[in-house]
Amino acid sequence: MPYQWTSDPGTSPQTLKLWPHNSLPARGMAAFVLTTFTLICIPTLPLLGSPILWGLLPFLLAAVWGIYFALQRNYRARQITETLTLDDEEAHLIREDPSGAVRTWDCNRYWTTITKYEKDGPVPHYVTLKGMGREVEIGAFLSEEERVSLYDELQRAWRR
Repeated sequence: MPYQWTSDPGTSPQTLKLWPHNSLPARGMAAFVLTTFTLICIPTLPLLGSPILWGLLPFLLAAVWGIYFALQRNYRARQITETLTLDDEEAHLIREDPSGAVRTWDCNRYWTTITKYEKDGPVPHYVTLKGMGREVEIGAFLSEEERVSLYDELQRAWRR
């Protein structure tokens, strides 16, 4: 699961750290781009020494660069972390976006409600925390099964 309780369940404060799933690490991305470049170059082997190769080469390189750029952009977009800290009295949620912006939310634990929207949210099983006049999402980047599991774990943590 791309989230983890970093403190023991019975201790205070409890800390939950969430991050997006990273299925393609940097080495895997490099291997993919190199493999793509190699496979694109195989059909051009018969064209070696002909002027047609020089006409095709910019388009082939543009295709490889496009794949590399898209993978790099996706990697940067996954640099999101959310940290939920549960004290005896307070709940603190800190979200760090890929742009470096940090958003925080604080609330008294007693007045906080955890809501799971089955179908009404932007994604199925949308989990929110509501308190102090604000409703904030948590774990929107997780898969459906992970959000259901997160909701159950948050319910247990709030009861402790």
